[in-house]
Amino acid sequence: MSKYILTIDAGTTSERAIIFDKSGQIVGVSQKEFQQFFPKPGWVEHDAEEIWTTQKNTIINILKKHEIKASDIEAIGITNQRETTIVWNKKTGKPIHKALVWQDRRTTDYCESLKLKGLESLIQQKTGLLIDAYFSASKIKWLLDNVEGARALAEAGDLAFGTVDSWLLWNLTYGEVHATDVSNASRTMLYNIHDMQWDEELLALFEIPKIMLPQVKPSSHNYGSSHEDHFGHSITISGIAGDQQSALFGQMCVESGMAKSTYGTGCFLIMNTGPCIISSKNKLLSTVAWQIGDEVTYALEGSIFIGGALVQWLRDNLKIIKSASEIEVLAETVTDSGGVVFVPGFVGLGAPHWDPYGTGIMLGITRGTSKGHIARAALEAIALQNLDILDTMEKDSGIKTKELRVDGGAAPNNLLLQIQANVANIDIIRPKITETTAQGAAFLAGLATGYWRDLEEIKKIWDPEKMFSPQSDPNATKMRKNWKRAIDRSKNWLSE
Repeated sequence: MSKYILTIDAGTTSERAIIFDKSGQIVGVSQKEFQQFFPKPGWVEHDAEEIWTTQKNTIINILKKHEIKASDIEAIGITNQRETTIVWNKKTGKPIHKALVWQDRRTTDYCESLKLKGLESLIQQKTGLLIDAYFSASKIKWLLDNVEGARALAEAGDLAFGTVDSWLLWNLTYGEVHATDVSNASRTMLYNIHDMQWDEELLALFEIPKIMLPQVKPSSHNYGSSHEDHFGHSITISGIAGDQQSALFGQMCVESGMAKSTYGTGCFLIMNTGPCIISSKNKLLSTVAWQIGDEVTYALEGSIFIGGALVQWLRDNLKIIKSASEIEVLAETVTDSGGVVFVPGFVGLGAPHWDPYGTGIMLGITRGTSKGHIARAALEAIALQNLDILDTMEKDSGIKTKELRVDGGAAPNNLLLQIQANVANIDIIRPKITETTAQGAAFLAGLATGYWRDLEEIKKIWDPEKMFSPQSDPNATKMRKNWKRAIDRSKNWLSE
């Protein structure tokens, strides 16, 4: 048996290759950022070809750096930014347009028109999702309607749609495999999560030819192999999961009621609901967590559009910090936010509000407001957005959350996690390896090939590093009250 599992972690701002060993430890990481395009307000695009070349280079770099041969890799697992939409020509392999990123809001008005037609309950019943520009369906329709000649090519069977996992899989296999897994399919707003197949009625509604769509497979499954030309030896590709579902699996939240939050570009809180689809009455999403063999696991999810991206904004736009890691030090220069409340609705409000016309606001600014107050208010905003979702999840599921496992780029921030424990009044647990998104895809890939025997073997690998227990905070009640007031003021700001 080969020595390692390689994970492709195709994120929103960077491509990464991470190698894991049998004990689940990280052997090495190769990472490279790629360009973000903002052609109009609310529009966010990526260059799909840049995503592929950047990702390929990270794999070549990590193998070279650690003197690991491709033949030493047991399998590849892929985890990816979800919903981001790529349409390419099957004959040339070239995208017909830049990728429309999950954050892209250009189809908001179209989605609102579907709501006015009373289609929300139909779509939620079939897909577990709410009508929103966030998901892939309206993005595919936009590309077919706005790229010259695209619809005719699609109907002739010459175009392929894929989320980033499908695009990478296509390129890794030189166009031999056009597939996705159930977790990514469930985020398109075209996949029926009850009968686990593309929904003909929804395809007709969005005017999307079925021939464009990838085959849907289990998350832990042999998809094929990378072409030997890429890395000098073909490698089995045997795990795929959308980033948030992959993190849920990597955190070993494999029993119903267990939950995790990933503090990445956005924040994503997911609760495992086992074999049951819990239909949310409070604007959360019912989604497929993963499929292993014939067994499908479902989840409830709340998506926050701006999490760690708020720290990036303070760094790149306001320039009050030089690196993201400085936010904690700056926030600790003050004991509270000085009454400043920050709502990071830069691309609308996600769960549980789902207001595409919401906006970012900062309230409570006085002559005495300092950079430290703004930094602390930013961390509080991330924690309070998570609290909104935790509260809503408990209402929908009837399950009281006992703990929250956390990961992602902001998880090393001790102050953030302590604020989170205080406002939510639950234990926050950070694992020793916070790269749980990548680790989840590695686990799924290794399970499919027998690298790891079963879930019991993997459970022993997951290891907590630190627990943050709630501490009495005299400001917590006022913080929650002011947050609700600020959210109400940010709603519907951009509607005409």
